[in-house]
Amino acid sequence: MARVREVGTLWIGGALSWMEQLCLKSFVDQGQKITLFFYEDIPNVPEGVIRRDGREILDTDDFIKYEKKDSFALFADYFRIHMIAQNPGMIWVDTDVYCWRPMDYESDYVFGYELPNSKRVNNAILGLPADAEVTRAILAFMEDRHPIPPFIKPSLQQEYREAAAAGTPVHITQQPWGVWGPMMISHFVETFGLHDKVQPLDAFYPVTFRERTMMIRDADKVEEMLTERTTALHLWASNKRELGLRFNGIPRAGSFLDKLLKKHGVRPEFAPIKGRAKLVFEEKGADSAIFEKAGIAALGAIADLGGTQPGLVLAAHDRWDCDITLIDLLPNGKWPATQSDWVGAYQAHLAEKGVDPDRIRVVTRAEDLSPVDLLLNLSGFGDVNKVKHMEPVLQAVLHSDSKMLMDVRKGSGAFPFLRGFGTNEVLEEMSDGGGGTISRIVFTPNPPEETATDPQWAVIARELAGKDGFYTDNGSHSFLYIPRAQDTLVVTFDNLDIAMNKRDTRRPWGFEFIEKQGWSMLGVMAGGWTWYRDPWVSDEFDRLATEGFFTRFKRVVFYGASMGGYAACAFSPAHPGADVVAISPQSTLDKSLVPWETRYKVAWDRDFSGKYGDAAQASRTARRVTLLYDPYEPLDAGHVDRFEAENVLKLRAPLMGHRLGSSLHQMGILSPTILGALDGSLSEAEFYARLRARKSFPRYQRELFQRAVDRGHKTLAKRLGNWVLARNDNRAVRLGLQKL
Repeated sequence: MARVREVGTLWIGGALSWMEQLCLKSFVDQGQKITLFFYEDIPNVPEGVIRRDGREILDTDDFIKYEKKDSFALFADYFRIHMIAQNPGMIWVDTDVYCWRPMDYESDYVFGYELPNSKRVNNAILGLPADAEVTRAILAFMEDRHPIPPFIKPSLQQEYREAAAAGTPVHITQQPWGVWGPMMISHFVETFGLHDKVQPLDAFYPVTFRERTMMIRDADKVEEMLTERTTALHLWASNKRELGLRFNGIPRAGSFLDKLLKKHGVRPEFAPIKGRAKLVFEEKGADSAIFEKAGIAALGAIADLGGTQPGLVLAAHDRWDCDITLIDLLPNGKWPATQSDWVGAYQAHLAEKGVDPDRIRVVTRAEDLSPVDLLLNLSGFGDVNKVKHMEPVLQAVLHSDSKMLMDVRKGSGAFPFLRGFGTNEVLEEMSDGGGGTISRIVFTPNPPEETATDPQWAVIARELAGKDGFYTDNGSHSFLYIPRAQDTLVVTFDNLDIAMNKRDTRRPWGFEFIEKQGWSMLGVMAGGWTWYRDPWVSDEFDRLATEGFFTRFKRVVFYGASMGGYAACAFSPAHPGADVVAISPQSTLDKSLVPWETRYKVAWDRDFSGKYGDAAQASRTARRVTLLYDPYEPLDAGHVDRFEAENVLKLRAPLMGHRLGSSLHQMGILSPTILGALDGSLSEAEFYARLRARKSFPRYQRELFQRAVDRGHKTLAKRLGNWVLARNDNRAVRLGLQKL
C-alpha cells in the first residue's frame, strides 16, 4: 500500500492570488492532505486546506528577504527546513506547485533536478528525513546570517572574506538569489552523496524555468511533456509577471493554466495577480475610462451578469458608491438550483476590498430581477454564451435611463437580437486570438412608449387619491392629488418608469417624506423622459390655477430633482409667489439657449417655448427658488448660472455629483435639509453647517483626493490621503496613495 503523505507550505499573510488558490485546491481535490502555515490573516484560502499558525514552527517577526529582489522567498527557504525538521514525513511544496497526481513516495527524500543534464536540485518540492544528518547540517548552516557559502563563485567568496575582515560582513539578505534555496540544497545533496535519491526532471520540473511561459500559451505542448512520473508540478511564480504584462493577469483561453483553473473551478478575476511589477489585473481590467467612453456620468446601481467583472464593479462602487447586484444566470440561460460557486467568492472579494455586504444583492431567480442603471455583460451572453438566453434579464433589468456594456462576438447573432430592444454603439474592437472579432459596445434601451395609463399605476394612484383627491391623465402624463392639511401643498415631478420599476413602494417622488409631514401633495408624472413638454401638462396647470386650486393652501412648494427640478422651476408660474426647491435642475434643453448641454438627447427635439419653457425665466415669479447643485459638475453649474433673479438662493455642494440627493441621503442630511427648504426655514448658514458632514463622506474624500492628484499637487494629495486613511479605510484613496 502506498504511503500517504502530507504536504505543507507557507503564506505569510494577505490575500492569495488565483495561482496560489489553484495550487492549494489541486492538492485538496486530489485527496492529498495539505497544511498552509501563516503569520497574518489570509481571507481567501480554499476549503479543505488545513491552516496552522506559522509560529508553531518559527515564533518570529523577522521575515528576512532577498533585499535586491524585495522577496520573502529567503524566509520561506529558512522556514521550510524548520517545518520539515519538526514535522517528520511532511513534504514542503511552494505555493506555486500544482498537484498533478498525489505524491506517495516511500522515501523521506523528496526532491528533483530542475534542469536537463544538470545536478542542480530545486527546493520548490522538498522532503528530508527530520532527524537526518543532512537536515541538521542545513539547519546549522542557516544559523549563520553572515556566511561565506562554499558553493558561490570563488570571486564572490573572496569578496565576502574581505568584507568580513574589514568588519562589514555581507548579510544573508544581500547575498545571491537561491543562497538558501537551490544552490544550498544542491550543495548538500552533493556533500552527502544523495544524487541517487533525486527524482528525474519530469517528476516536478518537466517544464523548466526557461520554458515556463509555455504554460500560459500552449496547453497541448505542456501536456506532451508530462509523464507517468510527474506528480507535483512547478508552475513557476514568475509566470505571474508575464501574465500581468501580456494578458491582464488572466491566462489565455485554452492555455494550460486556463484549463487547470476550469478543472478546479477557480475564478482568476476574484484573486487578481499582484506581482512585483505592480501589474494588477483588478486595476488594469477595471480601466474606468470605459465609463467615459460609454457616456456614463453617474450610477446608483450596477449589475454583473455572470460575475465576470469584479474589477469594473469595484471601480464603479469606488466612484459612485452604487449598489451592486450579482446575477447568477447559468450559461444555458437556466437559473441555478443552488447558488453557483462563483457567487461566494465574488462576495468575499468585494468584502475584502471594503464593500459593505449589505450593498451586495444576489439574484438567482427571474422574479427577483429589478432595474439597475448599468448592466455588465462582458465575456458573457453574445460572446461565449448564446445571446438569446439573456432576454429575460434584458427585459427586467434595463429601465429607460439604463445602459449595458456588452461584448459581442462576430457571427453570434447578438446585433440582430439587440435591434429589437434598443440601439448600440461600438466602443472598441479586438481580436479573439483565433481569427475572429469581438466588439465591446454600449447598449441603450429604446425609450418606453409614453404612457401614464399603466393599469397598475392607475389603480395605485386612484387608491392614493381617495374620495377627496383626484387622478387625471392624458395617456402620456398624469396628475395625482392627495389631500391632507390645507397648510402646505407640495407639487412634485417624477418619471413613471422610475416610480414603477426602481422603487419598491411604487410611490411618486418625495411621497413618504411629504406624507410624514402631513402636507398635501400634487404628484405630476411623466410617462418617459419628456421633460413634461406636452401641451396637456401646461393646460392642466392653467386649469388648476384658474379654478383656484392652488389658492386653497397657505403655502405652495414646487419640488423636484434633475428633470423634475427643471419642471419644479418651469411650472411654478402656475401659482406666483410659490416656493421652489430644485436639486441639480436643468434650465432648458433648447439648444439655442444651452448649446453646451450634451446630455438628454432623447428630449432635444422637444418644444421648450412658451411661459413654462425656460425654467430660469419662468421661476422669476416665485417667492424663493432654492437650487442645490454641485458647482464642479460643469453642465449642472451651467444651468444654475442661468438663474439670475434676486429670488434665487444657490446652495453649493462641491464634489457631490449630479445625483446630489443620493449623496446627501447617504451623509444623513437630506431629510433635514429638504424639510427646511420645503417649510421655508433653511438658511445658507444652516445648509453649509450641515454640509460639513461631507468631510467623513467617502465620495467627497475620494473626489477631493483625485482633484489634488489631477492638478499635480502630490504633496497635498499625500497629506489628504493619510488624513483620510487615519480615520477610515477609503479604498479609492488607499489605491490612489499607492500609485503616488
